[in-house]
Amino acid sequence: MRMSDQEPTNVELRYHIQPRKSDNEQGLGNTEFNPFTHRDNEHPTSDNETLTHLLKASLGTGILGMPIAFMYSGIIMGIFATIFTAFVCTHCSYVLVKCGHKLYYKTRRTKMTFAEIAESAFQKGPKWCRGFAPVAKFSILFGLFLTYFGTCSVYTVIVAKNFEQLIEHWTGSAVSSRLLICALLVPLILIAWVPNLKYLAPVSMVANVFMGLGLGITFYYLTQDLPPVESRNYLVLGTLPSFFSITIFAMEAIGVVMPLENNMKTPQNFLGLCGVLSQGMSGVTLIYMLLGFLGYLRYGEDTQQSITLNLPVHEWPAQAVKVLIALAVYCTFGLQFYVCLEIVWDGIKEKCTKRPMLVNYVLRTVLVTAAVVLAISVPTIAPFMGLIGAFCFSILGLIFPVLIELVIHWDTGFGKYNWILWKNIVICICGVAALVFGSLAAIRDIIAVYSEVAPQ
Repeated sequence: MRMSDQEPTNVELRYHIQPRKSDNEQGLGNTEFNPFTHRDNEHPTSDNETLTHLLKASLGTGILGMPIAFMYSGIIMGIFATIFTAFVCTHCSYVLVKCGHKLYYKTRRTKMTFAEIAESAFQKGPKWCRGFAPVAKFSILFGLFLTYFGTCSVYTVIVAKNFEQLIEHWTGSAVSSRLLICALLVPLILIAWVPNLKYLAPVSMVANVFMGLGLGITFYYLTQDLPPVESRNYLVLGTLPSFFSITIFAMEAIGVVMPLENNMKTPQNFLGLCGVLSQGMSGVTLIYMLLGFLGYLRYGEDTQQSITLNLPVHEWPAQAVKVLIALAVYCTFGLQFYVCLEIVWDGIKEKCTKRPMLVNYVLRTVLVTAAVVLAISVPTIAPFMGLIGAFCFSILGLIFPVLIELVIHWDTGFGKYNWILWKNIVICICGVAALVFGSLAAIRDIIAVYSEVAPQ
């Protein structure tokens, strides 16, 4: 056995710099097992299909809040802060997948979920952390399910609200949002019945087209009669935390990263400088910056929480934006729902040996119905989900990935000058700040919503 393969016997040598090896070299040093060639997916997705899903997961309705985020940061600071936020979110997703690839070789498994990566990392880490493995797995599963199930309910409300505004504008009569939410039950069940991500790829492509058209019309309005850049604030420090809370939760897609990687035909292409993750997040970052910059430049202090609220409601292109975004959100429902389904199905599939396909589709129907019932019961659920999202995404999207990386590197070293350790400490500080300020912003939204509702 080579010396580099042996466990360190001296504590002082444990954190010395070691030559960088690829995951393939580390994994094949003692075995011929290759998780990428042994992976067996019945309906694998191509790189382009995975990129389509990633774009749809990241280009959600949160992008419409980027102009007000730029108002909170200032027009110049917003550009650099968006790049920084995107880099941190992308890096944490990269770290999670990279750690997963390392653990594939150690555990001789071909695919793992986010929760399974955390559990395996703690189980195979130093002795002091092995007892936390079940806690880590449960925390991630609970957080992911809570966040994405809530997101499904919020998406239902968003689609209904957009169509409610359109119906009221076209007919001149009010319509109950609860009635519209109820009417969405069957369409949502149908999209939830799409069997796997392979078949969801065309749906995500349609959603990208709808969102692209909606954003294109929005950009048209934003480029009309632009004032000079000097008329806007360059840097605003007092509300900068609000900028980060909006941007992080708009960009974060940590819950879909591992499902996408697990279903790829060539999962090794997910990472890398020109990999699927880098390509997708680079494009997303540019769109976020451009919309935020133009939106704040165009409307200044009058910028609304969603830029579509600034568009002239009586013009048909602005109405078309609402239709297109509502349809894009509907098409995105299936991708968000897939995360919830995977969590619950993995927990019960071993007990469902008789007619598993029937049970699976019954489960899909029950989960969608529950999400719709929740949306009908609490149409003002969005602020509550903002609070859950602020809490869960800060922990799941920023803190957990770097903790997993620290545990995996505990015995092999943190690199020159312990750069991995210091880098992860900075990210943890960012995560805690996002948790605190994001939660405070969500609580303010909840108070504002119910202060308006109470007098009625």
